[in-house]
Amino acid sequence: MQAQQTLNLNELGQLKEKIKDIRIAMLTTQQADGDFHTRPMATHEIDSEGCMWFFTYNDSNKIAEIQQNSRVGLGFSDTGSEVYVSTSGHAEVVDDQAKINDLWSDFLKTWFPKGKDDPNITLLKVTTHAGEYWDKPGGKMMNLFEMAKGALTGQPSKSGHNEKFGDEPQ
Repeated sequence: MQAQQTLNLNELGQLKEKIKDIRIAMLTTQQADGDFHTRPMATHEIDSEGCMWFFTYNDSNKIAEIQQNSRVGLGFSDTGSEVYVSTSGHAEVVDDQAKINDLWSDFLKTWFPKGKDDPNITLLKVTTHAGEYWDKPGGKMMNLFEMAKGALTGQPSKSGHNEKFGDEPQ
């Protein structure tokens, strides 16, 4: 497998800005039978290199799927501000108690009741190499205005913005 490049600083800044208020990502992995499996995951950090960090159990289906195929997709959606982001990357399992301690917050006890020292807790590190975002500056109010304008004039909205970043896989 060819190594994927990470995002440049400008692209990383764009990604962080777009998803800074979106707590939940939809992580997509590929199952052994080729079907895709998508589930919600709470993003705990986007580090300076653009890697996103997630908590999980090391005996979960997603870990087995990632061990078969480390290519993953992440989707982010904020309907209130009309921001939508899709990323592609490489996931790896990281068993690092120091990093678990660093990222841990007490709200995680809801999903990990034995706490941060549970030997079954592990981290997923997703390195993003490409993505795309869609947004509508002005959010819902601008969208309502554009919809009304379009209904009256018959002209499509031109207020949305779409941009790709990173390297698309070969």
